[in-house]
Amino acid sequence: MKQIKPAQVDDSFLDSLLGIESSKIGFYGEVKQKIQELEAANLGLRVKKTELQAVFDAISDAVVIYDTNGLVQHRNHVCPRFFPKETLIGKSCQALFHADTSSAPETCPIEKALNGESSQFSFSSTQSNSGRNIFYDVMVTPIEDPVGENRALAFIRDVTERRNRELQLLHAEKLSSIGVLAAGVAHEINNPLTSVAGYAEALQRRFRDDPAMAGDQRLLEFPRYLEIIVREVYRCKGIIDSLLSFSRRSDGSFGRVDLNAIISEVLELVRHAERDSKVTLQENLYAPLPPVQGDASALRQVFLNLVMNALQAIEEAGTVQIETDLTDTHVTARVIDTGSGIAPNMLDQIWNPFFTTKVVGKGQGLGLAVTYDIIEKHKGTIEVHSQVGVGTEFVVKFPLTQDKQ
Repeated sequence: MKQIKPAQVDDSFLDSLLGIESSKIGFYGEVKQKIQELEAANLGLRVKKTELQAVFDAISDAVVIYDTNGLVQHRNHVCPRFFPKETLIGKSCQALFHADTSSAPETCPIEKALNGESSQFSFSSTQSNSGRNIFYDVMVTPIEDPVGENRALAFIRDVTERRNRELQLLHAEKLSSIGVLAAGVAHEINNPLTSVAGYAEALQRRFRDDPAMAGDQRLLEFPRYLEIIVREVYRCKGIIDSLLSFSRRSDGSFGRVDLNAIISEVLELVRHAERDSKVTLQENLYAPLPPVQGDASALRQVFLNLVMNALQAIEEAGTVQIETDLTDTHVTARVIDTGSGIAPNMLDQIWNPFFTTKVVGKGQGLGLAVTYDIIEKHKGTIEVHSQVGVGTEFVVKFPLTQDKQ
């Protein structure tokens, strides 16, 4: 049996066994746990970042974040569509909000937000390719930083369509007021015209019934004068009746409408242009033309707009021709002028509200926008063909009523 010898224990080994190395093992465990916690927190941050980015990109407004120096730090995908250059990363707020000044003024919304103040305002800019005014509403709020340095968050919304609708409603209300006034004036004029026509016709009857008057040499021209008076008075009454038709407020109801009659009323209203200028009005209306389903007041507005545009397109002498025709499925109306024509790059823009090629004071650019809207509500179509220096043709088509198809 071997002799058991006592073991020799090193002091350093004993120290490590008693706690020093074990404390290292414990520290490693704590570090590992902290790393796992940080990884979990990092994963949560990545998830939150993805969620926030999705929300950021889902906003239909342009969103821009400016850093503490007023420079673009972040922007969403809408910004390049609104302001591609002004909102590039690193661009100053000057590029968008005060391009005409070299420094940030006290009124700069970004400067206000960096000082802790929220602001709301509106501004407009002009598109370089079309020349249209685009209207924006802006809301800027500060983003408070824990260390006390603010950033700025700007929301920019395109409100052009809303602004145009508001202006269109104001314009429509103005026209409605004018229509009420015109109706009152027309009624007042109708009364004396009726008296003039009545007395003129009475004199005509006296000339027919009294041979002595008819044989009086001093009165030889009177029958012709009376005939002219009666004819012109009834022409005036016809114009006033047409004006009353236009001034009546539409109730929006649809019925069977005679398009030829509508066009004839419009032409009666604008006949003065033929006398006052070198423009010739020509009409070639297909008869018998079956009725279309529509709102008579709205359709009067359509053809008045088209004919007035045609007349205004002719600077000197020219012709405006109005035609109607019939196919198996549609009633077609054409308004053709020999005016200045429309440039190809403007053809797609003429339907936009407030777009006009006329000089200031000759139109607000609402006529064709309203016309397009009315025709669309009637399930019709409108096309335009134009050549600069030659003229323009508008082609309007309405579906036939069911009983005529």
